[in-house]
Amino acid sequence: MKKKIQMIFRGIAGIAILVALVFGVETLWKSRGRVSTDDAFIEGHVMQISPKISEKVLRVLVEDNQMVKEGDLLVDLDPRDTQALLSQAQANLDSAEAKLAEARARLSAEQAGFSQAIADVNEARAHADNAGQELVRSKSLRKSGAIAQREFDQMLAGELSTKAVLASKQQKGIAAESGVKVAEAAVASAQAWVEQSRALLDTARLRMDNTKVHAPGGGRVTRKNVEPGNFVQPGNALMAVVSPEVWVIANFKETQLGRVRPGQRVDVRVDSYPDLHLQGKVDSIQAGTGSRFSLLPPENAAGNYVKVVQRIPVKITLDLPADAPILAPGMSVVPSVQVSP
Repeated sequence: MKKKIQMIFRGIAGIAILVALVFGVETLWKSRGRVSTDDAFIEGHVMQISPKISEKVLRVLVEDNQMVKEGDLLVDLDPRDTQALLSQAQANLDSAEAKLAEARARLSAEQAGFSQAIADVNEARAHADNAGQELVRSKSLRKSGAIAQREFDQMLAGELSTKAVLASKQQKGIAAESGVKVAEAAVASAQAWVEQSRALLDTARLRMDNTKVHAPGGGRVTRKNVEPGNFVQPGNALMAVVSPEVWVIANFKETQLGRVRPGQRVDVRVDSYPDLHLQGKVDSIQAGTGSRFSLLPPENAAGNYVKVVQRIPVKITLDLPADAPILAPGMSVVPSVQVSP
């Protein structure tokens, strides 16, 4: 009886070994020409939504896991304070433009006065030149006795008078020129104030635009962390929008990458969906190991160095069918790369 039991157990063990060998050979055959890793995850674009201004939340127009399109309004901030700033900036710009118009009118008047002063100087110089010539002729006539001394004295007085008038007109011309320069400076100052006021108005308008937080791209809302009545600050995470575009980041051992090349076909199995079989291809291989870009890269110059097989991230794009289920960043997958034809 004991021998029969031993024979039965030996037979069962033999069958188990045979089955294991068969399955092992089948597994090896299927994995021939492939490299695979279970250190792989779904990755995608995660857009963090943050306000650009400090303000109170007026409305939140989305919920967790809601699909949104690019440009959809997500959060509405209270615009009243910003509207007051906008109105003040517009009033300042209007005032600055009025002062600029006034300065330009004053400049036109000063330029006209300067032109008139130049004309008066030219006229006075002509009179002075003529009086000087008359005085020269009078001197010759006086020497010959053709004119009386009294007439000559009148000519001399007239010549001195025209010179005095010319000097006065020249001083007025200098003053008029200075007035033009002062008016030009006033115009430049008013123009600068207009530009500054316009910049402040543009800033106020931009702040008004920032009271409405829009989706930078299409996707699904996640991690919503804002409610009406909250006071938010620039940089506060209000929510995230996850793009539907996904890919796989597979961290292969460096010893597996000898025959991996961009463009090779990849079979992908998703842990969440055991019956789902996806296809993809190798897009690119990272130029460096994962540890090299970590927060604290290893320092291999230490005396107690122990060699460890490194892992290198490989990006795999997916050919998703139209009816594909939700693939969220962080999901575990198992890619298998066909490295030989």
